[in-house]
Amino acid sequence: MKRITPPYLSALQQVNWIMPTAFTYPSDIAKSWLLEQGSLSHLMGLSCQTLQVDFCEHHWVDSEQLEVDEFTLLSKESCLRRQVILSGDGIPWVLGRTLIPQSSLQDQSVDLTLQGEIPLGVTVFSSGNVYRDALQVGWAQTPQGPLLARRSRLWMNNKPMLVAELFLPDCPVYAKESV
Repeated sequence: MKRITPPYLSALQQVNWIMPTAFTYPSDIAKSWLLEQGSLSHLMGLSCQTLQVDFCEHHWVDSEQLEVDEFTLLSKESCLRRQVILSGDGIPWVLGRTLIPQSSLQDQSVDLTLQGEIPLGVTVFSSGNVYRDALQVGWAQTPQGPLLARRSRLWMNNKPMLVAELFLPDCPVYAKESV
């Protein structure tokens, strides 16, 4: 899966993020996926038999490597960067990029550095104290054409992490609605 990520990662990092109320959604299905407040992993699991996580990257980045809008939503400190491909029934559906500040890893009931191939949403939304804010959406310009993306800040036990998701071409978010 690593071979498909560089152009998509570049596109995800160049999205012009906007507020959901100012976005024109291509369908009601797309709107419901982009505005999902719970676990995207859970939502994806409802549309497939097997949900799989493929690791692309999992390492520390210095605060100088963060974009201004990223550390504005988090803090200017080193972050664990986790990049994965989430696949439904073996088909890549979502590229996920998560930034977890070092301070957000402290005093948690689970060690997010050992997340492995478990979808992050499964772990985070199993926590008793979790919510999402700062939701933004947009279009990523890719060689395959524009793709939907969203970014939000997740709070787990009052500690933030920033999650950006690019919905790949075969994701059900693009499904045509039945009449």
